[in-house]
Amino acid sequence: MGFQLGQRGTRPDKTTPQETEMLRRLKRSLDNREATLLKIIVSFFPYRIHRFGKQENITYQLKVSRLMKIKQRYHIEEQVLHRMMKTHDGHLLIDTLIQKESLPAQKISTANQKMDRGFSYDRRAAVQYAEQWWDDYNPRYRTFTDNCTNFISQCLREGGAPMRGMPDRGKGWWFGKQDWSYSWAVAHSFRWYLSSSTEGLTAKEIETATDLGLGDVICYDFNGDDRWQHSTIVTSFDGNGEPLVNAQTSNSRARYWKYEDSTAWTPNIKYKFFRIG
Repeated sequence: MGFQLGQRGTRPDKTTPQETEMLRRLKRSLDNREATLLKIIVSFFPYRIHRFGKQENITYQLKVSRLMKIKQRYHIEEQVLHRMMKTHDGHLLIDTLIQKESLPAQKISTANQKMDRGFSYDRRAAVQYAEQWWDDYNPRYRTFTDNCTNFISQCLREGGAPMRGMPDRGKGWWFGKQDWSYSWAVAHSFRWYLSSSTEGLTAKEIETATDLGLGDVICYDFNGDDRWQHSTIVTSFDGNGEPLVNAQTSNSRARYWKYEDSTAWTPNIKYKFFRIG
């Protein structure tokens, strides 16, 4: 299978305006952080090909790994993207980001579901879980199309965060055999739960990202309209002392916390920073 990138090996301008602007923001972000991109590795994994005469629709996974240096500190940022390209007679027509397809629901384990009364947060365990599962799905939990908050809840739970509120979906933070609270899996509900909870899983809202520690949480309102859409967990820091985060839905590891390299980013974006425990 192959397609032509155009004359002289250049890539045709077939990406969306949102992706073009995203790439410009990424360059500005690297400049502002005084970051040096030392190496980039891109892996291409097609998993569905539909052919209609001379036309091919190819759905594929793109894994991008960037080796970065900021001051004297190195880190590797990884991201998995799901994309679709259309070609005609070997020529590229369009190449665009797509929403990841829904994964089949998986059985939820009932192990370790005791409603804990104490809360000693094991940040190392939460981060280790985030590192292990950022690009995979633990069969002990259900998987959703928009899996970001479910993934962060798993990380917090593995760090010892106590559940409460079962079986009322509108109360507390919990998952069960067949059900779960809205705050467990819905980004908007999770953000407001963290702001208001005084027992079980608790958090303190802080002002700046650089005051976060490992295992803390960032919530995102991309449009600035108070509808919170995304959640991440801090897993490391760059050479400027700024958080790098892991997340799912668009599966990412050691991603710069501002998400300027996301097509969902807008100039109206809002963040909330939560210190867990």
